[in-house]
Amino acid sequence: MAVPKRKISKARRDKRRSHDSLSTVNWVEDQNTGEPVRRHHIDMKTGMYKGRQVLEERG
Repeated sequence: MAVPKRKISKARRDKRRSHDSLSTVNWVEDQNTGEPVRRHHIDMKTGMYKGRQVLEERG
């Protein structure tokens, strides 16, 4: 069975885990409806993106 020769220090362990954190999702208020929407995403309810109609509206 493989056993480490030395104990990994807390600093070294935490440096390795520094990229494991979750990033926060950026929400903004929609200019037309006032609802929270994600930036750089099409609003699936209205079909708008950057102030123009990209998809036909869903009823």
